[in-house]
Amino acid sequence: MDQDFHKIRRLPPYVFAEVNNMKARARAAGEDIIDFGMGNPDQPPAEHIVEKLRETVLDPKVHQYSNSRGIPGLRKAIAAYYERRFGVDVDPETEAIVTLGSKEGLANLSSAITTPGDVILVPNPSYPIHQFGFIIAGAAVRNIPVEPGQGFMKALERAVLHSVPKPTALVLNYPNNPTAICVDLDFYTEVVDFCHFHGIYILSDLAYAELYYDIAPPPSILQIRRAWEIAVEFTSMSKTYSMPGWRIGFAAGNPQLIGALARVKSYLDYGAFTPIQVAATAALNGPQDCVDEVRALYKDRRDVLVEGLAAAGWDIPAPDATMFAWAPISPQFADMGSLEFSKFLLSEAKVAVSPGIGFGEHGEGYVRIALCENAHRTRQAIRSIKAMMGLGNKKRALTKRSKAAAE
Repeated sequence: MDQDFHKIRRLPPYVFAEVNNMKARARAAGEDIIDFGMGNPDQPPAEHIVEKLRETVLDPKVHQYSNSRGIPGLRKAIAAYYERRFGVDVDPETEAIVTLGSKEGLANLSSAITTPGDVILVPNPSYPIHQFGFIIAGAAVRNIPVEPGQGFMKALERAVLHSVPKPTALVLNYPNNPTAICVDLDFYTEVVDFCHFHGIYILSDLAYAELYYDIAPPPSILQIRRAWEIAVEFTSMSKTYSMPGWRIGFAAGNPQLIGALARVKSYLDYGAFTPIQVAATAALNGPQDCVDEVRALYKDRRDVLVEGLAAAGWDIPAPDATMFAWAPISPQFADMGSLEFSKFLLSEAKVAVSPGIGFGEHGEGYVRIALCENAHRTRQAIRSIKAMMGLGNKKRALTKRSKAAAE
């Protein structure tokens, strides 16, 4: 039966798939592709985390169904993290929940709080789940800027004034993926006051809170007391502790929102595998040297990338946080657009990046470069990109001469 499902119709073709398919074909042909595309940490978790998993998995009792909301010990560890890092008190029983990574948590809360036709405010460019979690749930998404400031606040005011129905929720993500933009508590205070006045929920994605470099540690929106009446915050073990494949994260904040997420999750899953939750508890409660080491590793890779590309003739800003560089396409290739430039980079330099258009239309003109290759491989990529830029200029000059001759 040929059935065009309504929710599938609302999902556009996955832009990243074109680059991913090219990458797969190149690797199948034996080509060495340096992959800056997916934000996939390449380091293993710290040994004490792996050892706790190994130790726990040998207990025959832990192979039964787990707790959908998260085991009590992990929820207490989440509360301890918030107190230690942000000076915020979290009730582990009513204000914290364990998720299968922040992506699952965001998607399920979108489903829990959305009625078809609701208006949701989402930054553009943004990580795809921020808008498509709500689109799948039947919402209408309205874009707002990522850059903080008066433009951001004016966009919120216009959204309230011109949206029917009034916006239900606002998604925030700082440090931001893909742009690496960061904000301070003054920004959060202004946004919380606005949303509190207009009855708009806030969903904050804080997945990169511990990956910061030349700035003060990024704040949490939950440091604003009034935020507890309207906001919930998601974070993840994936980047901070190099645990992406473990699929473990958490949310904290407003008890009503946490309760809504818990209720939906109770129908959909039995929680992460208990040994993974025990190991995540060990990560949060244990020594944090591994976090400092991961931060230093990404900073070193960032510096190698930014300095090397500048020497090759491609100037990109150094990100203050996250594991990504948000790179404007080099001027001589700007007319190609981000998708074609990404494909050109892959075919000519054997380097994979993510096209900015995949993060929304305002991502056009950029590519996202993930700091997920070591310094040696990064330098190799820089050499290839430098050669590609020279080759690209020659190819484009020949093309222009050919067109001129044909005319």
